[in-house]
Amino acid sequence: MVTASPAATGDGPGWRERAYRRARRFVTNCIRIYLVVLLLLFLLENKLIFPAPRFPSGDWQATWLEYEDVNFVSADGTKLHGWYLDHPSPKAYLLYCHGNGEHVAYVAPVVEELRSTLGVAVFAFDYRGYGRSEGSANEAGILADARAAHQWLTERAGVEPDQILLMGRSIGGAVAVDLAAEHHSRAMILESTFPNLPDVAARLHWWAPVRWLMRTRLDSAQKISRFDGSLLQSHGAADNMIPLSYGRRLFDAAPTADKHFLVFDGLGHNDYPPDEYYEQLREFVDRITSGDRQ
Repeated sequence: MVTASPAATGDGPGWRERAYRRARRFVTNCIRIYLVVLLLLFLLENKLIFPAPRFPSGDWQATWLEYEDVNFVSADGTKLHGWYLDHPSPKAYLLYCHGNGEHVAYVAPVVEELRSTLGVAVFAFDYRGYGRSEGSANEAGILADARAAHQWLTERAGVEPDQILLMGRSIGGAVAVDLAAEHHSRAMILESTFPNLPDVAARLHWWAPVRWLMRTRLDSAQKISRFDGSLLQSHGAADNMIPLSYGRRLFDAAPTADKHFLVFDGLGHNDYPPDEYYEQLREFVDRITSGDRQ
């Protein structure tokens, strides 16, 4: 009779040692892959946050739209571009800060709707790296670009800086909040935005320590604590990118007593709002500008 050895049957210390080594190699490789992914997230942070669509994507001819091409310069010399939509008798001058996946040619129908419905002149601009603007986007850069756009519109309109109406959607909401805190703006309109960017990233990338890794903060909740003007904020109840609860947290952080929060059922992050939204926008602008026309 032939008797199998422990090693041949898979028993004994030899087999256990080989299984342990295989398991250890597997775990080690998984950790290495995980660390490489974290490194890529860290190195590609700006490209992930600011995908920056560029010219010529989109309708840059826009023959249906009356606008003025505007070229201006950020504080560090970066050349920027925007579209100015004038109005024959504007109730106010509005600076529009778009989202991270847009540029002026994409948002042209929106800003035209704002001009015609609200009776305002609108300046929509592109952050660095977007559209026809030069450079590449980062937190400090886009905030500096917004300040340059705000200064351009202030000088063009011939009004005090705090009289410019601010409007921002998604990441543009954080840009608008930064401007409102700096200039003590009289009014701000926010759409589908967040209290801070790491919270959004942590929800989307729950498996990574993004709050520790991220350099981009865009801490709107902290900045909006310095805003005491009129606030109209809206959010879609079906927003899967930035949940409704995030928008509510930012709204609750605003100390101003003159604030209103609109919720639209069934509206996703990139969905167009219903017609009633523009009616409420018009009422908001009419109310805050009524004293200007008396």
